[in-house]
Amino acid sequence: MTDAPRYPRDMQGYGATPPDAAWPGGAKIAVQIVINYEEGGENNLLHGDAGSEAFLSEIVGAAAWPGQRHWNMESIYEYGTRAGFWRLHRLFAGYGIPVTVYGVASALARGPEQVAAMQDAGWEIASHGLKWIEFKDMPEAEERAQMHEAIRLHTEVTGERPHGYYLGRTSMNTVPMAAAEGGFAYLADSYADDLPYWLRVGGRDQLMVPYTLDANDMRFATPQGFNSGEQFATYLKDSFDALYAEGEAGTPKMLSIGLHCRLTGRPGRIMGLKRFLDHAASHDGVWFARRIDIARHWAETHPPAVDGPRPSEMDRDAFVAAYGGVFEHSPWIAERAHALELGPAHDTATGLHNALARVFRSASEQERIGVLTAHPDLAGKLAAAARLTDDSAAEQASAGLDALTDDERARFERLNTAYTERFGIPFIIAVRDHDKPGILAAFERRLENDRDTEIAEACRQVERIAELRLREKLA
Repeated sequence: MTDAPRYPRDMQGYGATPPDAAWPGGAKIAVQIVINYEEGGENNLLHGDAGSEAFLSEIVGAAAWPGQRHWNMESIYEYGTRAGFWRLHRLFAGYGIPVTVYGVASALARGPEQVAAMQDAGWEIASHGLKWIEFKDMPEAEERAQMHEAIRLHTEVTGERPHGYYLGRTSMNTVPMAAAEGGFAYLADSYADDLPYWLRVGGRDQLMVPYTLDANDMRFATPQGFNSGEQFATYLKDSFDALYAEGEAGTPKMLSIGLHCRLTGRPGRIMGLKRFLDHAASHDGVWFARRIDIARHWAETHPPAVDGPRPSEMDRDAFVAAYGGVFEHSPWIAERAHALELGPAHDTATGLHNALARVFRSASEQERIGVLTAHPDLAGKLAAAARLTDDSAAEQASAGLDALTDDERARFERLNTAYTERFGIPFIIAVRDHDKPGILAAFERRLENDRDTEIAEACRQVERIAELRLREKLA
């Protein structure tokens, strides 16, 4: 691995052209509904915690009570198990819609009847950690121990190891730790996309199936959130309609929806959810799926690319060996680019081109002129002697410059001589963008430029040649 500065966040993703999800049956959208089962796993002195719960309840702005139990908070959470869960269970059973449960292991252990109902309905029960608490300040070793205990207890309570993992109140260690554990088909601690994606973690590819905090009933319990079931329904409908339209246009996506038993399980809110389900069910081409179904489909349809070392992961020597010739005979550009803050966004042709072009643009005038003069004449002596680089030879051949008539060769020789005498550099053009007549016409036209204008144009053409070369290397 490299000692150069590296930026680990992937700001590129799928870019302008996301892959075709190819949902089963040609569905235009995948709708994935999560029920968070946390009640009985929240902060509580009875659970060995230092104070009461303060998160996601009807008590907006609640604070933890250190060293004390909080009767009101406890009873709000109990509503989720006693009433809210069953209301949601009846609703989804009535529609025949499968869901994924994010089950806090200690909460599942305290709700055996609810677990049985989940399993009877064919719902997926993914892991939501051992306890529903904050992990950001927890030592890494302790968080790892809790993850392993969550898996053990989950397996003991449900009879099956969880296939998915979503902690929610994460630390920066959570995703690398869960990926390294190696037993999860997917992780969901991401809000970064509308599609699953592969995350490179510790030298292996981990499937991420992103979750949501916007299409989520948690906003009933936050400032500037939903105040009524109708607001929630409207937001879900708008989200669905936007993604459904994208699916109709050929780029199907996934709508992830987050629910909590103690929130949407209230009678004043569940009718908003029902109105959304009626709206979604009225459309053709909707795939209601569990999260594990989406993960399995994605792993089969879009497995991680097997594409060798990624530019941002290469050491300096390997990087220069691979990309030192992108700017003709100028490996120093790749050497300097390797020292930049590269990251996943530079593992594409566009991203890597930007890094290399930054070095070229910030170089001294003498260095840039050196890059220009490193290029061969078009159809010149090097070509005749078969001494072009492989890239240059292929490029000139693409425009037929390796098969000139005697008259064409003579014309190129006259133009090359005139151009070099006028500007002191060879004529440079991205020949893959042109045919032979277009190249000759550009040659004649550019001979009329002043030197500054032509040097600037030659630099633009050098960058374009580099871009085209990278698109071949990193297709």
